[in-house]
Amino acid sequence: MSLVMEPMTSSSPAAHESVPLVQAHDLARTFDVSAPWLNRVLERKPRQLLHAVDGVSFEIQRGQTLALVGESGCGKSTVARLLVGLYGPTRGRFTFDGQDAHAAYATPQGRVLRRRIQMIFQDPYASLNPRWRVADIVAEPLREHGLMSDAHEVKQRVGELLQSVGLSPLDMIKYPHQFSGGQRQRISIARALATHPEFLVCDEPTSALDVSVQAQVLNIMKDLQRQQGLTYLFISHNLAVVRHVSDQVGVMYLGRLVELADKATLFSQPRHPYTRMLLDAIPKMHDTGRARTPVQGEVPNPLNPPSGCAFHPRCPHANARCKAERPVMQDFQGIRVACHAVEESRI
Repeated sequence: MSLVMEPMTSSSPAAHESVPLVQAHDLARTFDVSAPWLNRVLERKPRQLLHAVDGVSFEIQRGQTLALVGESGCGKSTVARLLVGLYGPTRGRFTFDGQDAHAAYATPQGRVLRRRIQMIFQDPYASLNPRWRVADIVAEPLREHGLMSDAHEVKQRVGELLQSVGLSPLDMIKYPHQFSGGQRQRISIARALATHPEFLVCDEPTSALDVSVQAQVLNIMKDLQRQQGLTYLFISHNLAVVRHVSDQVGVMYLGRLVELADKATLFSQPRHPYTRMLLDAIPKMHDTGRARTPVQGEVPNPLNPPSGCAFHPRCPHANARCKAERPVMQDFQGIRVACHAVEESRI
């Protein structure tokens, strides 16, 4: 068995069940998007900071799926890149299996951690090297992490990985351009599974695919989760997809979590006005006579966010407190919500 799987058996099952595999605490990432220094001096402009992620906290139990949803630009993909170490946090920490992940990423032991955490990217047309055969694409993690060196073993392992995602071992001699979008994403999933990961960060893995192909890829991911005990962070803007794959759902708006609940509760009893607007915008089979409610307004400029609650310019329940004071996440009957109107029982 691969060394990657050993940490899963190093302690008792009871301990693993009680401690979440993934814990993000007050994660934040700020980007300096200022003009060059000389331009700022001549034009007398201040530095500009973009708070892409601003104090996000959540937990994911082993074998569970947390979905992050929200409109484009709300910081979902930045959270994904923070978890896999592509970005370092400006503030906060990410703990994986009781270990400070960002501290580990900077050490030689970080390679072991990276085997256990893998990412599936959004665009299957951009995430695969068009000059490489499928065999080389899927085998790259095996060679990079020194898991296998014998050519015959590598070829056999690549064939097994392709079969696990519904492709044929005969496909390994082909190039990415010979596959459809859905097949390319299966290749991406096979590559991510090569190191026997425990945690997969999925950044909108089906958004570039047709609806029928989306269902096939999602079913493969759910089957793999059951078979291998995988833990997922699933990022999407499609609530119908989220309802199919998730155990918990976090709703993000302008870099912050505004609601976090288990799937059944969030879809049946949404509390935050933004969550309600997102759910109202979903077409429903049995409401053919009712006009759909579009999500009102536009996402504010993240370089100049509103004061107080960032959602207040679009919220029908906003009052003076909402415009002046930023709400914090609080527990309300098992749901975590950041909303003054919910706290004051106005909705």
